[in-house]
Amino acid sequence: MSKVIILADHRSPPRPFAQPGELPPHGQPALDQRARPLRDLRISVTDRCNFRCTYCMPREVFDSSYRFMPHSALLSFEEISRLAGIFTQLGVEKIRLTGGEPLLRKHIENLVGMLAELRTPQGRPLDLTLTTNGSVLARKAAALKSAGLTRVTVSLDALDAAMFQGMSDSGFTPDDVLRGIDAAADAGLAPVKVNMVVRKGLNDGQILPMAERFRHSGHVLRFIEYMDVGNSNGWNLAEVVPSREVLDRIGAVYPLEPVESVEMGRVAERWRYVDGGGEIGVISSVTHAFCGGCTRARLSPEGKLYLCLFAHEGHDLRAPLRDGATDEELARILAGIWSARGDNYSELRGQNMADPSRKIEMSYIGG
Repeated sequence: MSKVIILADHRSPPRPFAQPGELPPHGQPALDQRARPLRDLRISVTDRCNFRCTYCMPREVFDSSYRFMPHSALLSFEEISRLAGIFTQLGVEKIRLTGGEPLLRKHIENLVGMLAELRTPQGRPLDLTLTTNGSVLARKAAALKSAGLTRVTVSLDALDAAMFQGMSDSGFTPDDVLRGIDAAADAGLAPVKVNMVVRKGLNDGQILPMAERFRHSGHVLRFIEYMDVGNSNGWNLAEVVPSREVLDRIGAVYPLEPVESVEMGRVAERWRYVDGGGEIGVISSVTHAFCGGCTRARLSPEGKLYLCLFAHEGHDLRAPLRDGATDEELARILAGIWSARGDNYSELRGQNMADPSRKIEMSYIGG
């Protein structure tokens, strides 16, 4: 008998959407309970991926019997674009397409083209980005750039081929990903950001080789603390390599200095090589929470709005969208959801939080 494992609440009964709220003054962003503006929207376009990374989609859970969403459940490109336009009127200036692996969504460049036509109330185009595992990026980079994509972020956890294949549990190699990075840079999707999730005792020996590989490349390498996203990855605090340790290891060989940034919503601490070799970043969600400056909302593949990467449940936007709500009605619903937001999971990590077993999976909502 085949097994069915249900991990995320995207298959549970839909949560009623929030009561309508007051719209912010024209040109001003919606604010939440901590006065955090709505600036960034992450849109997950699929829950499928061609990798089975052990920290995200371990194969023993996401196997051949796992039930992914049928295409009919996903928001259409037209629905995504309509919602994105309303988010933009409420303050969103940056949209990131994610997944799963977003490049597995057929004709994703068509969605990029639709989103590239959106403008802020001030008339500015959006910062339109995409996160990918890079496996098929070499084939897609030129089309994505032509459609209007601004930049791309690529995940790469090791340069050692055996280690990479062990962590990704895939038939791809680091060279496949590196070719995608080169293709993205050649297409003008630069600077490319390269994300490495670091796990103690697994790939932390790749910290220095990765730093050396991307010094003087023009790309920005970012080291991410292994996070407790979802419930399927067996997260253990003992496997977290603190960002401070990453910086110490690199700085002992290639001296670093901080790059000051006052941009609200920035999650990466920026550092540059003293010798001019470029820039790196560290994302310290575990050891140095940045909830106070979080300006992100997340839209799931089937149209639920999540207010935190570590959320338990989402707000159903597909129902009012398909039930005939006007743009103003949808805007008021979104404003009501955001204005009630007080999420700060990373600041509370380790405390007795309600129902921690229901956290959404990263493969469903994106990182």
